Parts: sequence; structure tokens; C-alpha cells
Amino acid sequence: MIKVAVVLSGCGVKDGSEIHEATLTLLHLAQAGAEYKCFAPNRPLPETINHISGQSGGYERNMLLESARIARGEIEPLENLDVAGFDAVIFPGGLGAAKNLSTWFSKGPEGEVLPEVEAVIRSFRKAGKPQGFICIAPNLAALVLGKEGVRLTIGRDPGTAQAIERTGAKHVEREVGEIEIDRNLKVVSTPAYMLGPTIADVNEGIGKLVLAVLEMT
Repeated sequence: MIKVAVVLSGCGVKDGSEIHEATLTLLHLAQAGAEYKCFAPNRPLPETINHISGQSGGYERNMLLESARIARGEIEPLENLDVAGFDAVIFPGGLGAAKNLSTWFSKGPEGEVLPEVEAVIRSFRKAGKPQGFICIAPNLAALVLGKEGVRLTIGRDPGTAQAIERTGAKHVEREVGEIEIDRNLKVVSTPAYMLGPTIADVNEGIGKLVLAVLEMT
């Protein structure tokens, strides 16, 4: 059975993993007969957002504990992810991928990726194992693999695409139901809620991404 690691960044589109994207990823993996395991950094969130008012602050949260809500408690700290035990890795989107797993939200192409996140991406790259990046999560691939000219998509927003290309990565415009595959680096990406607008729309692209990742294992 193919084993896939899924890296989460919290729980909620504005300060963690996008719940629809994460859940659809797990669903498509299960429907394809793959086994998955969730991981998240054991770190506090840099910022918490009230998802009703949109206001910042007021309480503290931890990425691992929040991600456990999505994973139904079946989750481990990201530092425990051993590339030897998995055939692929997928990063769902949500602003946690740009705020928590990296500093892309505040620094763009000059941003940094958490050391444990970068270690995962580089380990899977070195092992020649496929990686999937959803929504804004391709920023992680750009920051880590940009110098290798990784091809990816975040949809068709020109500002974000230009920022992506400043890392050395190659951005390719894709619609919500489409994916971009870099077969050389074994990286698959899809816009998801970078374009939306509904869960049905993002479901199509995420399903294609999961199948493409599995096919490359």
C-alpha cells in the first residue's frame, strides 16, 4: 500500500490549514486506496484569527494541537516524519502554509521556510519521491526548490505569480480544476481556493493532484 505524509499547519483557512482542502486530500487518498499519516510542527501559531470577525489576536494556539482537530487526533510532530517510511508528501493550503510553515505572507520571495519543513521537502526531493502542494502551499516549493527551477501553479494571480518567479521557480497559469506537474522534480500543484469559489470546484483539482502524486510513486 502506498503511504503518504500530509503536512498540516493548524486548523482554519486564515491562520492554519484550509479545512476543505485538507479533508478532501485525505478523502481522495483513502478512496484511491492509499494509507496516510498527518504531521504538523509542534510550534505556536505566529498569529491567531477570529474566523467570524476576521480580527487578529486574543488567544494562543499550537499548530500540532490545532491540526489534530482535522486529523481526529491521529497526528505526529513534523520532526518525526521519516522520508524512508513514506512514498510521497502533500501540503494542503490555507494561510498557515504562508504564515506558519513559512514567512511568505509577510516577506514574499525573501521569506524563509521553517527548518523542519524545509528538511522534509529536501529529503523527499533527494529521495526522488513526489510532493504535492495545494493552494498557496506552492510557496514552500518555490522557496526551497526555486533555484532548481521548479514548475508550479497558484492559479492566475499576476502579483503572486511574479513573486513566485522571483525565487527562480517557473509559474504556470492553471484553472481551479487543473494541476501543474513538474515531472523532473516530481512536484504537483493545484490552485484550489486561490481560485475557488466552491468546495465542488476545488475538489476536482485536489482529486487530480492526489492521483498524479500517487501515479508518480
